[in-house]
Amino acid sequence: MGFATAQRFVKEGYKVVLNGRTAEKLASAAEKIGTTNCLIVVGDISKQETIENIMHSTLAEFGRIDVLVNNAAVFLGGTIDEFSLEDWNKQFAINVTGPFLTIKHALPHLEKNKGAIINVSSVSGLGGDWGAFGYDATKGALNLMTKGLALDLAPKGVRINAVAPSITDTEMSSFVINDDEMMEAFGKRVAMGRPGKPEEVADVIFFLASEEARFVTGTIIPVDGGLSASNGQPKL
Repeated sequence: MGFATAQRFVKEGYKVVLNGRTAEKLASAAEKIGTTNCLIVVGDISKQETIENIMHSTLAEFGRIDVLVNNAAVFLGGTIDEFSLEDWNKQFAINVTGPFLTIKHALPHLEKNKGAIINVSSVSGLGGDWGAFGYDATKGALNLMTKGLALDLAPKGVRINAVAPSITDTEMSSFVINDDEMMEAFGKRVAMGRPGKPEEVADVIFFLASEEARFVTGTIIPVDGGLSASNGQPKL
């Protein structure tokens, strides 16, 4: 989703900053997008020194920040008897503390340009999943962080929203995508009967960053093929 989002913004004339923990993956993404349009900053988003480096490098290279997309996430499944404190803290560090730090450090620059923030959440933050209570907790926290910050940031001219995808054809979801039984189960719950494409999420992210969404803030938009339209009762 991050790659597709970066592609979409470059297509619309933006310069983008790519962050992740693996230099080789970032270099490959930048080569496909176009290296003249990309700045790579390697590092763990849950570490303050990484955030400070991202901000310093971005301003040194481009001189401004207009849009912040918080896309980094980790999924650790398991029931509470299987789940360690280390697992709990790791998910919150990346999925919640990371966005908190990037927003906090980017805000003065976004405020100058009346910018926008988009958090990549999940339908797992709108309701519970079996065997994923920890992940659900992080995405629920991210959703309410988005809503609470919308109230605080609106007077500063900064909008903040979130997208909430369901099953999407990404590396993180490959264990589901490649399992026929799991995909059959998802097919019964997703009204459109298929996983989402990263580009379909990226399109909504770009809309939320654009002038067309200038009166939209504090929203959590499901990008889920109709999954959340159901009340959960089975198809008869």
